[in-house]
Amino acid sequence: MLPNCSASCPGCPAVAGSGDSAGLPLVTSPADFRPKDECGVCGIFGHPYAAKITYFGLYSLQHRGQESAGIVVSDGEQIRQHKGMGLVPEVFSEEDLSQLEGRLAVGHVRYSTTGASNIVNAQPFVATHRGATMAVAHNGNLVNIRSLRNELEEQGSVFQSTMDSEVVVHLMARCRDQDLEHSIVEAFRQIKGAYSILLMTKDKLVAVRDPGGFRPLCLGKLNNGAYIVASETCALDLVEAHYIRDVEPGEVLIIDENGLRSLSLGQDQPRSFCIFEHVYFARPDSDIFGINVYQSRKRMGEILARECPLDADLVMPFPDSGNYAAVGYSQASGIPFEMGVIRNHYIGRTFIQPTQSMRDFSVRVKLNPVRSFLENKRVIIMEDSIIRGTTARSRVRSLRGVGVKEIHMVISCPPTRNPCYYGIDFPSGGELIANKKTVEEIRQYLDLDTLYYLSLDGLVEATGAPADYFCKACFDGKYPVPPDPEFHKNSLGCGASTLPCR
Repeated sequence: MLPNCSASCPGCPAVAGSGDSAGLPLVTSPADFRPKDECGVCGIFGHPYAAKITYFGLYSLQHRGQESAGIVVSDGEQIRQHKGMGLVPEVFSEEDLSQLEGRLAVGHVRYSTTGASNIVNAQPFVATHRGATMAVAHNGNLVNIRSLRNELEEQGSVFQSTMDSEVVVHLMARCRDQDLEHSIVEAFRQIKGAYSILLMTKDKLVAVRDPGGFRPLCLGKLNNGAYIVASETCALDLVEAHYIRDVEPGEVLIIDENGLRSLSLGQDQPRSFCIFEHVYFARPDSDIFGINVYQSRKRMGEILARECPLDADLVMPFPDSGNYAAVGYSQASGIPFEMGVIRNHYIGRTFIQPTQSMRDFSVRVKLNPVRSFLENKRVIIMEDSIIRGTTARSRVRSLRGVGVKEIHMVISCPPTRNPCYYGIDFPSGGELIANKKTVEEIRQYLDLDTLYYLSLDGLVEATGAPADYFCKACFDGKYPVPPDPEFHKNSLGCGASTLPCR
């Protein structure tokens, strides 16, 4: 038996498990069933319609955060902002954007991993100190947040929010006797964790990336010469910007009327690129850490076909998870790729379940199997990950209900056994199914004939990059930057969102 498999692969189905799930809540959201990243950032310098360009950049980064959105602009003299709860097109109207005049803008889409989900914590965070106003947009998590915040509060700092991002402003204010560049470097040298941050003053755009480079951040140039900095290259593509390069780990990139200027935080740390960006978070049309996401996900499927060859009638994903890995598995194995489940694209973020007795309604309202096509078929399901397992279990039950003969599930990453402290919303190891169960126990819980996880070596191979480029802590438990002992996403007493239950 292979270490990542529940059966004697290749092609040896195990005995199916059984069991029912508990009743579902009366109000739920399909979006809550997925792992979530903290946010996406986008900044523009030197464009007469900076707010509108930023809006489209955020639109392309919507997958990185759906709780709130905000844009702050500067015309060189005055800073204006507009923020709200909801998706980008819900927060901004044409009238809102027309009032955000200026050639410099910073935008943010947020999903809370630290700080409660409310308008107070919507970013960019704006603060004024000694007459100077600054906006901060942050992607990542600071792992020494509690000790820093305690120290600042003891020195008289008063916080407006529960976001770790606000700590950055207070640290810079403490360096008030230095110029902007020195205060940025001094402040970030005190911070530990994952951060790809945009800072904006009335006449400068500053990008800062942590020394490990956990979260992506890239630099581009628009046709009129304006600069754009964004979490992913897909934001550059939408506004027809030319990709220049990634902001380097440990780099402070300053953009102003004099052009580009780069400083170093002067902290040596091994590369710690988040490999889960390639598994799930990033859009497939983005290049993340210099690697195309579509191609890496397709290679994950190809390697899965090599590691776990199976005999089946078709390979299919549950849209939209596992789509590209399923293509790779199909092409490598010769087993036809099919879309045996149809997705309803018109589901709101919240809906009401009709009755408690309608089990798995939250799954069926979004995804519906093609009954006549799947009946009596042997099916390979491709998933990108299993977090808590409750949604995967409901999806398998729906396939059993339409008469699928065999269900083999292959996962395009290793078992997710450990909490993430760097900006992904599965911080509680006890709620991760692979933290509590063996692969065989998970197979039985999900009622599968076969369950196989991609090996960690196979996942790294799919990226085409060296293994030491990546943070793989959620899989192997080796944390590049250990958090402070008291660190937890709720350590500030805030009600951050709960774990997704995929």
